[in-house]
Amino acid sequence: MMTRFGLMMRSVFVALLFLFSGLASLASAQGSETFDQEPLIIMNSKGSQHRFTVELALDNGQRQQGLMYRKTMAADAGMLFDFGTDRDVTMWMRNTVLPLDMLFINADGSIHHIHHDAVPYSESIISSRGPIRFVLELNAGTAAKLGINPGDRVTSRRISSTK
Repeated sequence: MMTRFGLMMRSVFVALLFLFSGLASLASAQGSETFDQEPLIIMNSKGSQHRFTVELALDNGQRQQGLMYRKTMAADAGMLFDFGTDRDVTMWMRNTVLPLDMLFINADGSIHHIHHDAVPYSESIISSRGPIRFVLELNAGTAAKLGINPGDRVTSRRISSTK
């Protein structure tokens, strides 16, 4: 038969066990993928060059996690998704805190389509509107602020290596 102290200690142990297992689940739900980085340049039709440092989402795990759960991103940062081949791509904002611009980019580095100001947490499907190779996610408003439009050019080691 357990003493009152023993019952209390057992309750505390069970509560701590639930707490730690909940924290572990939260950490795994927020993703554990790591991303390499590289410099990237966007040249708009007026000849202006805009430099970014982008994280690379190259495999299924990285592409699925993307920028989910991130609360901040530097103004000159972004994430470049490489799909490995030209194809129709759909994106969404599930579990994504930051509003984003999504630039859909052809294998030759030309911007095919831009989806401005994607809404945080939205599960609405965002389409590439045709086959593309890459998606570049930037902070919302960046494309408009810098005058970036379809037809502008994107270069990086990754994009240059696919031409």
